[in-house]
Amino acid sequence: MRLAKRHDRPLRWLPEGRAADALLAAGTLLALTVIALLETRVVGREPMPAYGWALIAAGCGALCFRRSHPVSVAAATLVVCGIYYPATDPDGPLLITFVIGLYTAAAAGHLATASLLAAAAMAGTVYGDSRDDINHLADAASFLLAGWFVAVIAIGGVVRNRRAYLREAEERARVAERGREAEARRRAVEERLRIARELHDVLGHNISLINVQATAALHGLRREPERAADALTAIKQASKDTLREMRATLGVLRQVDEAAPVGPAPGLARLDELTGGIAAAGLAVRTEVEGEPRTLPAETDLAAYRIVQEALTNVTRHSTASAAAVRIRYTAADVTISVEDDGKPRSGAPSGGGSGIRGMRDRAESLGGTLEAGPGPDGGFAVRARLPL
Repeated sequence: MRLAKRHDRPLRWLPEGRAADALLAAGTLLALTVIALLETRVVGREPMPAYGWALIAAGCGALCFRRSHPVSVAAATLVVCGIYYPATDPDGPLLITFVIGLYTAAAAGHLATASLLAAAAMAGTVYGDSRDDINHLADAASFLLAGWFVAVIAIGGVVRNRRAYLREAEERARVAERGREAEARRRAVEERLRIARELHDVLGHNISLINVQATAALHGLRREPERAADALTAIKQASKDTLREMRATLGVLRQVDEAAPVGPAPGLARLDELTGGIAAAGLAVRTEVEGEPRTLPAETDLAAYRIVQEALTNVTRHSTASAAAVRIRYTAADVTISVEDDGKPRSGAPSGGGSGIRGMRDRAESLGGTLEAGPGPDGGFAVRARLPL
């Protein structure tokens, strides 16, 4: 965009707009004045009459408005020249004002009007030359004048097309820049949502286990010390897992590699570890696998693990269930996850629209899959997800 502007106006130190037009008019007036004086003193022609100077001033003054009124300026300079040349003896090159006006009209897009004005100028010139027996303009001069008019109009059209191209390129650059900014914002929002899901799953699952185990430890501290010790051991492991996964998530935020290993990435290969931690919290978990287990794409494997993790966390937090079943079914086209429990929802538990369920559904849909969550046909609560491969 800056490059386009630089090419459109290479001499950035020059004035622009009305100031540039005024400078052009003043320069043209100065040049015509010097030429008229030189013709009088050097060539020996008669002095310029007062009305001649007035016409020169009028033609040059009209150039001050050439950008705002290009057609009117071209027509005005044509009229001034049409009066000036028959009426003055030291005529001079006042025609330059009409040439400038003609170019401005063509550059502003009025090609047809500029062509008509040029034709009128040629017709007036030929008619004025034929009124007496003196051949003021040789045939070659007539053709040259017509060629100059055609060239001026053509140059004006080329300049207009170039400016239009630069404006279009600048607009395309602005649109592309806005598109890049919108895409960057969209990616940033998606990344924030992804990180929010990760933090929700990691913290929600492990802190729920810590809460359950801490409750069990408090109840069994005096009556069953061994059970309290087991609960504290489970709390220690759950907090360790939380710290490990938090480090991995924060490492993504910092966009740097972790200096210390953070363990294997969460996936179905760690399903036994996950269900073991849940079982330590007092929920009996049965795992069933159908089909031939295979290595899944990293995103699919993580999504499957997080869905099982969140579903089991919801069982421990929002249900009175004592047992849950996790079923993983592999096919050639997809992997299906099912988590069912046998309990009743506690008061205030989500019925299918909680943030955890919404996060599981977002994970599945982001991979082109589906997720359903709701009361099971035989009681309890069921979560079923299909993730395509």
